[in-house]
Amino acid sequence: MSCASTSSPCCSGVSPPVLASPRGGFSASCPTRRNQEACFLGSREFPRVKYGPANRASSRLSRREVIAFAGQQSWDIGRFARTLFFFNGPPNPLKIVESIMSSITASAPTEAPKKMQTSDVVLVTGATGGVGRRVVDVLRKKGLPVRVLVRNEEKARTMLGPDVDLIIGDVTKGDTLDPKYFKGIKQVISAVSVIVGPKEGDTPDRQKYAQGIRFFEPEIKGPSPEMVEYIGMQNLISAVKNSIGLSEGKLLFGFKGNLSGKFVWGALDDVVMGGVSESAFQIQPTGSETGGATGLFKGIVSTSNNGGFTSIRTKNFTLPEDLSAYDGVELRVKGDGRRYKLIVRTSYEWDTIGYTASFDTTKGEWQSVRIPFSSLIPVFRARTAPDAPPFDASNITALQLMFSKFEYDGKLNPTFIEGPFELPFSSIRAYINEPITPRFVHVSSAGVTRPERPGLDLSKQPPAVRMNKELGSILTYKLKGEDLIRESGVPYTIVRPCALTEEPAGADLIFEQGDNITGKISREEVARICVAALASPNAVGKTFEVKSTVPFSEPFVIDPSNPPPEKDYEVYFKELKEGITGKEVLEGTPAQV
Repeated sequence: MSCASTSSPCCSGVSPPVLASPRGGFSASCPTRRNQEACFLGSREFPRVKYGPANRASSRLSRREVIAFAGQQSWDIGRFARTLFFFNGPPNPLKIVESIMSSITASAPTEAPKKMQTSDVVLVTGATGGVGRRVVDVLRKKGLPVRVLVRNEEKARTMLGPDVDLIIGDVTKGDTLDPKYFKGIKQVISAVSVIVGPKEGDTPDRQKYAQGIRFFEPEIKGPSPEMVEYIGMQNLISAVKNSIGLSEGKLLFGFKGNLSGKFVWGALDDVVMGGVSESAFQIQPTGSETGGATGLFKGIVSTSNNGGFTSIRTKNFTLPEDLSAYDGVELRVKGDGRRYKLIVRTSYEWDTIGYTASFDTTKGEWQSVRIPFSSLIPVFRARTAPDAPPFDASNITALQLMFSKFEYDGKLNPTFIEGPFELPFSSIRAYINEPITPRFVHVSSAGVTRPERPGLDLSKQPPAVRMNKELGSILTYKLKGEDLIRESGVPYTIVRPCALTEEPAGADLIFEQGDNITGKISREEVARICVAALASPNAVGKTFEVKSTVPFSEPFVIDPSNPPPEKDYEVYFKELKEGITGKEVLEGTPAQV
């Protein structure tokens, strides 16, 4: 009986060695030399004889044969078949064996692997409005790629040019905002707003609208504030959230609340090339650094039969993960001093490119390992593939963790040791590089917290505050839309301009927080502020009001031949604080509709 069928510690769950038989076959037995010889000589296929002179040579030869085969172990074809079945049965098992076997003789590449490419498209909503079209102009002047979301294609092309990159959709109709239309978008400037106009109508060039509602009796034109400012914001955030990303990153695997990771892990070891290494994925209920649950990659690695690697790999995802909003993957692991690999796959095919990075661990310590997407190397059959397509973070189909004797192109892992290993990992998440800049800049309005503010003298407030209810609770719903942004987890900036004018940009400005100021500001200036916020880490998570120092009674003009220099808005952003919205003075009372 072989020790594969006993509880002998010498087996440790690894397939038993292969020994030579006098008939040219193989038999399974224990891996120690003494047991190998004893089991071999006790075989029914090799009768016991007395060692006389005539038999000593053949006896010594047999012993040498036993020793020679002691480094070989039986290939577990059953485990091989189970591996193929678990990963949905690749179309050609022989191709898999051939491809992995060929990795052993890999040669060095002739050129450096290509790096991934990124997209930085800025989406502008409300792009045909007074602020939105100016935002588009500012972005274009800065050479940034722009895409616009509009309801009317003809109007957009007439106003913004025939070649404008656009999405036809309506924020009030969620079914028109398919997330696939927003792939490649990294940032959003939201200038969409409910339409307010004169009850008695306006001139063809909207002169009354340009003057502001303090000069006419207003009414809502088109969809209600609830549909545009609140439900529309819900729809817009849902459509772009995956494309622009979350400040805290996207958890792919972990144990936060009831989330234990939606990926199904399976072992993928050197059994596919005839080896005998074995690994497994387990969940340890109390294995994390905080005493909670953690994943565990463990196994025994052996170089027998030209093997030398173990790995756990997820089944192909039902739908690809879009991680284009992020800059890399972060693993939280408890190291053992060895070097491992992360492999990110972008194809549903079995034998194809894996975008790979090696990472070192510190023995006995929990550590965060960040792997930038830009550092991933395209690898095919353990050889770097310089002609591979650039890494596509929007189409992640599987993840894999590996411990291997080999690095790339025939090089060896300097930390490789045969035998048992364990790598606990409590989370895998996609991350955004720091410093994080805003991904969602929204143009709201000053006064949004005032309609229900206790003790406020409405007679001294702007018309929009006094007429909030008459205008369909416009400011109330603008505030509710702001709250959706703050709760979404996206890196945001909320700009609250005072009364908008058609005056040129360039006047001195006042930035404040707490929603207390009144005044006016140029639409052009607001557009510049929004674009500047996109690049400022100091603008992240900030809500603020802004106005010009020029009073309403004085028009602001500039000399076109000598315009004022563009401001350094960073000076203003640095003075802002997170968490100040003006709702603080509502004494915890929610806004009433």
